[in-house]
Amino acid sequence: MNDVYPGTPQYLAPSAASQQVPAPRCSHLLYLHGFRSSPRSAKAMRMAQWVAQHRPDLHFACPQLPPSPADSMALMQELTQGWPLHSSALMGSSLGGFYATAMAQQPGWEAVPTVLLNPAVDPARDLAGYIGEQTCWQDPQQRFFVRPEFMGELQALDGGELRAPARFLAVIAKGDEVLDWREMQARYAHCRIHLLPGSDHGLTADFEGLLPELSEFLRL
Repeated sequence: MNDVYPGTPQYLAPSAASQQVPAPRCSHLLYLHGFRSSPRSAKAMRMAQWVAQHRPDLHFACPQLPPSPADSMALMQELTQGWPLHSSALMGSSLGGFYATAMAQQPGWEAVPTVLLNPAVDPARDLAGYIGEQTCWQDPQQRFFVRPEFMGELQALDGGELRAPARFLAVIAKGDEVLDWREMQARYAHCRIHLLPGSDHGLTADFEGLLPELSEFLRL
């Protein structure tokens, strides 16, 4: 495993003023699952367990996201209404990484640390072939529909150039069998990147070992 830090000099060499005023410890964390996933995914459950063990005081939210991207964004905004943004953080996997990026681009969220796990870069393109009825990975009995209009909703959430890229940490696996790691690396080129030489889309064998780095970045 290797870390890549292609970010700005301000990130690599913080000013004396920023060093003198430590960032507040995280008090609120929003975790966003991926496409066809749920709060019962392995990473979401492990994160909830970690919080229960190490930060029982932390307000941890991991909602079941609705099929509609617009509805998902509305739910995220509703859940985080009133959160102290100076001590909040975001974490998202795959499509949830795309949503976390979109949320981090919202006014007021520009300084919120955000961890992205194999984040989707162009889900409107990638999910066009999934229009129709789908099932949840963790519960095949749970069915939902992907509608054509969802592609436009996804496009509307693409916030363009990343603002304050130093507050993003993207974990990218070269062995991702679902998404192109090169596309992810290009999208988050000015952010902190943890590039895994192998692994897979779900970070199955690597997520546990990443927790110390992720929790430190999120100020947990």
